[in-house]
Amino acid sequence: MNHPADLLLTGARIHTVDPDLPEAEALAVRDGRIVWIGPDDEAAAWAGPDTERIDAAGRLVLPGFIDAHNHVRLGSDDACVQLAGVTTLEGIHERILARREADPDAEWIEAEAFDYSAIPDGRMPCAADLDPVTGDTPAIVLSYDVHTAWLNTAAMHRLGVTRDRTDLPFGTAALDPDTGEPTGFVKDFAVKGLSREGHRALRHLGVPWASPDRQYGRLAKSLDDAIGYGITTVVEPQNSLDDLALYERARAEGRLRSRIVAALFHPRGTTPQDLDDFEAAARSYSGDRLRVGPLKLYIDDVVEPRTAALLEPYTGCGAHRGETFYPAEEFAELLAGLDARGFQCFVHATGDRGIRTVLDAVEHARAVNGPRDARHQVVHVECLDPADVPRFEELGVVACMQPRHCAPEIAGPGKDWAENVGEDRWHKAWPMRSLHEAGAVLAFSSDWNVAEMDPMIGIYTAVTRRSLSGDGPAWQPAETVDVATAVHGYTMGSAHANFLEQERGSLTVGKAADFVVLSRDILAVPVDEIPGTVAETVVVAGEIVHRAP
Repeated sequence: MNHPADLLLTGARIHTVDPDLPEAEALAVRDGRIVWIGPDDEAAAWAGPDTERIDAAGRLVLPGFIDAHNHVRLGSDDACVQLAGVTTLEGIHERILARREADPDAEWIEAEAFDYSAIPDGRMPCAADLDPVTGDTPAIVLSYDVHTAWLNTAAMHRLGVTRDRTDLPFGTAALDPDTGEPTGFVKDFAVKGLSREGHRALRHLGVPWASPDRQYGRLAKSLDDAIGYGITTVVEPQNSLDDLALYERARAEGRLRSRIVAALFHPRGTTPQDLDDFEAAARSYSGDRLRVGPLKLYIDDVVEPRTAALLEPYTGCGAHRGETFYPAEEFAELLAGLDARGFQCFVHATGDRGIRTVLDAVEHARAVNGPRDARHQVVHVECLDPADVPRFEELGVVACMQPRHCAPEIAGPGKDWAENVGEDRWHKAWPMRSLHEAGAVLAFSSDWNVAEMDPMIGIYTAVTRRSLSGDGPAWQPAETVDVATAVHGYTMGSAHANFLEQERGSLTVGKAADFVVLSRDILAVPVDEIPGTVAETVVVAGEIVHRAP
């Protein structure tokens, strides 16, 4: 006779993401794990007087989503002026002026999520664009991808930006080619400003956004959002050792309902002692709720400000094709050394030359150290040369991709990404189907707060490559995938990418009981109805941690 289950789910259409038992109607949970899965007519054997019951009433049940690249610690900050969706410089001015009127005594003006395309004439923003609406109050505005910052003149003075001091602890200040003076535009913010030293510098300089309490507020809100979307595992891709205390606080305060994999940032200048400290942190944080271990590196930046590394020049930019942060040979040796120590590496790479540099480095590491199941990741894979598509499967490299980034209203015709790359290279844009058909592991993710966290939006975009409104044509539709493949990318693909496939990613006997009951059957409804689908019930380790209102 079976011991009664702690939790029994019945009346469901369970899409298990397990090829050995693709569909079921019921499952039983004991001690946080699935102990049985099968048809409704066998479920009663697992019920006892204390068994908690979930009647799914015919709803679709999926494994809990695993968001393989989600900046929950960076998050979105309600104290900032919100510029998402603002498409003109005038609109940016209006939002900032409204905040100034609401809080005229603020010591700083902080804003986030500006779109490069809002700046006229395809140029990057400058202090003169901010000064008329910010006056003598220092202002810092972060781009939607958080890879660049935009300062007014007062902020440049406060932060010590001058023509002779452009290599800043939080970025690299751009200079006007005619005057030699700093423009107010700061590149490399993701690499430097989000590093341990960059955050410390911003905090020391009095930027409120960098304070620990503001950081924790962003984390806590993002964690609440994640579990509300059915994301039961979050991979936070870029942390310093200082940041781990934020997760400890969230766990102590009951805000850590999703499981966390926290990657540690490896900027240029990381020392052997730092690596020893990283390994010690991985040993200390090795649980199933909070795990530390992978390393985050950058090889290039982003396409919109033309800082990603391309094989051929940017359209209309002469010979300029962007730079890699490391010479290819140096990066190959660096990655081989990290690989030899057993680290898994998440490498940000968006341009086709940047991606090729990473693949070449993995190939070198395998030649030097011998093949191993390293599961190094190329993160973003935005502009991929077709010749490099088969190398992902050949080298065991995971393609960690964010489907929402390829939406036409974000990257398509008329937007900076598409215009900078040029139409003759649009076929290289986010080639999800090509990678999938070549046998690569696709790990899907949101890249919150660069894009919406909701997996339904990512799945919809991967399947349609259309705008969220549904207006206009699909962009590069040859690279769409079907819904089941997109779901796999958000579950088993992301589990494999993070060495979690024995524990999570599918609904299989013996695995953790992490699952979500959805309001719509996204495998059956018209694709236009996927957005707006709600996670009605979310279960982590057999415990109901969220119910939709």
